[in-house]
Amino acid sequence: MTAFIVGAHGQIGQLLTEQLAATGEPVLAGIRDQQQAATLSALGGQPRQFDLTSSPQELATAFKDVDNVVFTAGSGGANGGAGTLKIDLDGAVKTMIAAEQAGVKRYVIVSALYADQRDKWAQTGIEPYYVAKYYADEWLQHRTQLNYTILRPGALTNAGGTGQITLQPATASNKQIPRADVAATIVTVLSKPQTHGQIYELVSGTTPIETAF
Repeated sequence: MTAFIVGAHGQIGQLLTEQLAATGEPVLAGIRDQQQAATLSALGGQPRQFDLTSSPQELATAFKDVDNVVFTAGSGGANGGAGTLKIDLDGAVKTMIAAEQAGVKRYVIVSALYADQRDKWAQTGIEPYYVAKYYADEWLQHRTQLNYTILRPGALTNAGGTGQITLQPATASNKQIPRADVAATIVTVLSKPQTHGQIYELVSGTTPIETAF
């Protein structure tokens, strides 16, 4: 099953490229800058030119012969409101439209914990990011026919992956999760049809990722 990673050069994207490639599955690594190609190739990915500012029709050509699209791109709120809306909202929506135009059925998106809780957005300091994530998630659920999975991880860290999570962050004292474990979770949900049409909140925990779903 061929997977296309949108945002492959990002931190989660690189980890996911390496982890998916290790399973033997073909991994197409979407990159905007050709200077990023060597990094993704070294991780086992096949670099493919991909610019989120392009039209959905142009993006659809990159999804030819793709089975799974994974959206890991994100500004992290660092580009200001306009940049965040262009990448995390409009960019995400355009990839959903493009996926359907290309005949792709499976779509996984990395969202954010509390994206569906408006009363918490202002507390984060990056409210535009949460606005974008909320409406991108809404579009995926209600404006597409894609077999989606929405992952809403807690605060991301660069700690080593533990291979363990909890899908009940409300009861967890630690609301963080290593990026490596988010990547491992994506690998797992891609192989599990029961995760279609589901939204999962996840933070570090004690349940092995492969048995959490």
